[in-house]
Formats: sequence, C-alpha cells, structure tokens
Amino acid sequence: MDDTSTWLDDRALLRLSGDDVRGFLQGLLPQDLASVTPQTPQWAGLLTPQGKALFDFLLWADGDAILIDCEASARDAVARRLTMYRLRRTITIEPVETGVHWSPSPRPGAVPDPRLADLGHRWLGDAAGGSAAGAWRAHRLSLGVAEGMDELGSDKTLWLECNAQELRGVSYTKGCYIGQENTARMHYRAKVNRRLVVAPLAAPGDRTRAIYPELGKMVELRRVEALGDALVPEWLAAALAAEA
Repeated sequence: MDDTSTWLDDRALLRLSGDDVRGFLQGLLPQDLASVTPQTPQWAGLLTPQGKALFDFLLWADGDAILIDCEASARDAVARRLTMYRLRRTITIEPVETGVHWSPSPRPGAVPDPRLADLGHRWLGDAAGGSAAGAWRAHRLSLGVAEGMDELGSDKTLWLECNAQELRGVSYTKGCYIGQENTARMHYRAKVNRRLVVAPLAAPGDRTRAIYPELGKMVELRRVEALGDALVPEWLAAALAAEA
C-alpha cells in the first residue's frame, strides 16, 4: 500500500438521525452507546435473539446522529434490519457517501481502531483514492482478527465466539439488548468453547468460513482444545489462558 492508498472501498456508511438514536441502538446492540464519542468509535454487532452475529460494524458519533461503518455489500441489509426494529420511532436511516479510510500508522484526524491498537487508524473523508482494502485485510488477518459476514458467518457464530469480548465489542453493564441472555451466560460461566481464528491455508472443511489463497490464510471456527496450527496472538492467548 502506498501512502496515498487509504480508502476502504469495500466499506460504506449509514447515518441514523432523529428521535433518541442512541437510546434506540442501546436497546439493540451489545455495545454501550455512551462510549461512542467523536474520538472513540466502537465496534459492535447486531445479533439474533440467540446471541449469534448477523452483522458487525463500527459506530461513529456524528453530532446527535450515529454513523454505522459496515461492509458495503451489507449496507442495505443492515438498513432493512434496523428499519424492522425502528417501529414508530421518528428515526431516519439513510446511506452516506462519505468514505472510510485506514492507515497502519497515525494520521492527522485519524483515531485508533477500537478493537486493537495494532490494527491501525481510521477516519472518514472523501470516497476517493486508491483502494486499501487488500492491504487492510492482510494486516487484519496477520493480527488474527476476523470481521464481516463471510468470516463471522451471518447467524452462524455466537458473538463471544467472534472474540467480541477480547476486541471490546460487548459491555456487561449497559443493560438489555438483543442476544443478551446467551452472551451474558457464556461470559459469567467463562465458557467459550469455540473461537474464530486465522490459520494457514489448507483444504477447507466444515469449520472453514473464508479462504484467501493470495494470502495463504483461512478463517475457521475451531474448538479451543483443537486450535492446531491457528494463529494465537497475544490478545487471544491471554483470553484462552484465563479460561483454562
């Protein structure tokens, strides 16, 4: 990636504005909306009632509104799902053509990725420039971080199996949200039996979620006692040691 290639052209934004947007999202998402400020975007997921991930995204503060930084291919589906929950609230959910940008090193106006400091820095700006999507994917996978519908598997993976606790995507003090019961139960029992992990590319199987031949990597959902050759970065190793 050269210095001018920062635009993640596979990401898109939704803007939620209107009547108590934060309160609306507070009752839906496992993330505490009070922690979302202009300098601290937060990672979150929209879950099923059983606690499985449907979508994951970053939340940005935009005055009284909230911006959702999600996969471009999932933006319409995220909007439809949020509209289903909106009911009679006077909340507008609309696409925004601003671009999402990333750099592995600090930039003026950029903020650290809320999941993991080593992931780099993000900011919002014009949707233009060379694509950094490939460089971002390679960097992210090198740190063992999974994201997106292909890797998380929509309605296939429990939120804590997505390493949501270790990547700061869940609050246990914020109150009720969709999927809270199973998520809280797993946490308080210290029982996460499977983890999404990045591993060297091999023949795909039932546990495989995504393959990246050009990177020699794959993402799989593996039992914690059978991680095998999976990448176990420090942030995940610490969690596994605590649960052992």
